[in-house]
Amino acid sequence: MTTLTKPGLRPANPNFSSGPCAKRPGWSVEALKAAALGRSHRAKIGKSKLEQAIELTREILKVPANYRIGIVPASDTGAVEMALWSLLGERGVDMVAWESFGSGWVTDVVKQLKLADMRKFEAGYGQLPDLTQVDFDRDVVFTWNGTTSGVRVPNGDFIPANRKGLTICDATSAAFAQRLDFEKLDVVTFSWQKALGGEGAHGMLILSPRAVERLETYKPTWPLPKIFRLTSGGKLIEGIFKGETINTPSMLCVEDYLDALRWAKSIGGLEALIARADANAAVLDRFAGKSAWLGHLAVDPATRSNTSVCLSFTDPDVAALDADGQATFAKGIVSSLDKEGVAYDIGSYRDAPPGLRIWCGATVETADLEALLPWLDWAFATQKASLKAAA
Repeated sequence: MTTLTKPGLRPANPNFSSGPCAKRPGWSVEALKAAALGRSHRAKIGKSKLEQAIELTREILKVPANYRIGIVPASDTGAVEMALWSLLGERGVDMVAWESFGSGWVTDVVKQLKLADMRKFEAGYGQLPDLTQVDFDRDVVFTWNGTTSGVRVPNGDFIPANRKGLTICDATSAAFAQRLDFEKLDVVTFSWQKALGGEGAHGMLILSPRAVERLETYKPTWPLPKIFRLTSGGKLIEGIFKGETINTPSMLCVEDYLDALRWAKSIGGLEALIARADANAAVLDRFAGKSAWLGHLAVDPATRSNTSVCLSFTDPDVAALDADGQATFAKGIVSSLDKEGVAYDIGSYRDAPPGLRIWCGATVETADLEALLPWLDWAFATQKASLKAAA
C-alpha cells in the first residue's frame, strides 16, 4: 500500500547501482592493504597477483581447464571489442540484441567493421528475439543478460554443440550470478565492477580452444590497435592469459578483485553467489507481483534477470503520460530516494524505457532490498501527489 508517511527502517547499504555495483558485505579499505602499490605489474609480486586473479576466476566460475582467461584493458567494452575486431570477418555473423549494449555491438559491426555478411535479430526492451532464427554455422554475438532491459537468456540450450561458427557472449551482468554454459560459448567477457562489486577499468576475456584456433588461422583485413592484438607471428600471445597484461593494470583494482573473489569462495562459490542473487531478485519479484504501480519490464518470467532487475510503471495515470512525462516522474522517484539516502542510482538506463533498475547481485544484502520496498511505495505516492497537484 502506498503512503505519504516515511518508513522508519532504512537500508543499511543504499548502493543499488547496476555498475559499479555494491561492494561485498563487510568490505572496507583495509581489504586493500596488501596491494602491490608502487610495484611493477611485471615484478614477481605483481604477476603473482594477476595469476591469482585468473585462477580464482577459473575456479569460481567453473571455467573449463582448456579455456584461456585473460585480463584486458577498458572494462567489458574493451574485452568485447577486442573479440569483435580480432575474430569477426572469417564468415558471416548474426548479431542478436535486445537492449542498449547489444545494440552497441551491432553498431560496431555495421558502422565500424562494415561487415557485409551480417544479419540482425533484434527485439524491443522486455523481450528476447526469436533465437530459433539464429544460424550457428555463422558467428553469433549476443549478451547473456541484458543489463539495461532486465532480460536474459534462460540457458544455453538454444546453442547447438556442433556449431561451426563462434559464439561471442557479453556476460558482464551475468557472470558470478547466473550459470554460463561454457561448452556453448567460445568467447565470454565481463568486467570487475559488475557482479562482484570490484573496481572499474579492467575486463576479462575468456577464450575456448575454437576461438584460439580462429585467432591462429585467420587474420582480419583491417588494422588492429596494439591493445587488441592477441597474436604474434600467427600464434596466440600466451602471456596475456598468464597475467602478462597488454597494458599496465591498476594493482589497487587487482587487489580489490582478489578480495571479491576470496569472499565469493568463502561463502560457497558460484552456487552461493547464484542463490544470493536469486533470493534478492525474488524480493523484487514478490513486490512487483503485488504492486498496483510497478511491474517487470521483462515480459516472460523465464527470461527475467536476477541481477539488473528493470521495472516499469503500471499505474494507469503514469502509464498514460508521454515518454517525457514518464521520464520526469521516474527522475522524481529516483531523486527523492537519493536525497533520503535510502537508494542510489536506481533510475533506468538512459536509452531504456522510463522506470527503475535495481541491482540484485550477490553483494547486495536481501535485508537491504526488503527495507527498500516501503520507500519505493513512499516515493511513488509522493510523486503521484505532486502529479495530481500539478494537473
